[in-house]
Amino acid sequence: MILLNVDGRTATLWMLVAFVVAFGLTRTITLMIRAGRGPFRDNVTDGGVHVHHMVYGIFSMMGAGVAEFALRPGAPWYHLLAALFGVGAALTLDEYALWFYLKDVYWAEEGRKSVDIAVYTAGLGMITLITENPFAQEAGSGRVAWAVTIAVHLVFALVCAYKGKGFTAVAGVMIPVVAIIGAVRVAKPGSPWARRYYKADSRKMAKSEKRRERELNGRTARLRDALAGTPQRRGAGH
Repeated sequence: MILLNVDGRTATLWMLVAFVVAFGLTRTITLMIRAGRGPFRDNVTDGGVHVHHMVYGIFSMMGAGVAEFALRPGAPWYHLLAALFGVGAALTLDEYALWFYLKDVYWAEEGRKSVDIAVYTAGLGMITLITENPFAQEAGSGRVAWAVTIAVHLVFALVCAYKGKGFTAVAGVMIPVVAIIGAVRVAKPGSPWARRYYKADSRKMAKSEKRRERELNGRTARLRDALAGTPQRRGAGH
């Protein structure tokens, strides 16, 4: 039993591709505006007020959702609405940090949360496309054994979340081995698990901080910097 039926899987693919393309184009355009290059020289304003692109994203998602529920169109309109929803999601999540902090931190250090959440969303979309239903009962297995397996599976995912590994927790629901590995590995600094079980001068806390330092200075961090831009002082707009 697959997690999505054929039509649902196709629509998810449209949504995912639209999301990735729209997010890439949005980041490219905002970086060009910041650098003063290309045809996009300034932000869109209305009466001197900066109109953030998440506004267009919210209306795109609302429009796609209303059209889907009200019209129930068949292909290809169903897939086009899925793509429109993906574009809207990209525009909205690209400014996730703004509505999380309720202030313009697009180019600040906090603004990098937008890139993180967009990458996580794309990753989860890919996992959804390629995995089977993790809660489906296998033929020949008893209900008790199946229930115990699911419960253990979810416990590992919850441990990942408690260790500050949100993406691993969600991905682990789809792929059990991911949750197991994430639950066994050291928690992230500042996570509820680390605060509760790691002493400040313990070996585990040192290992956690060292791993975090590698993440901040590794290839993933450099890619994150390329997408998010160099952080600037707090309070500056984009």
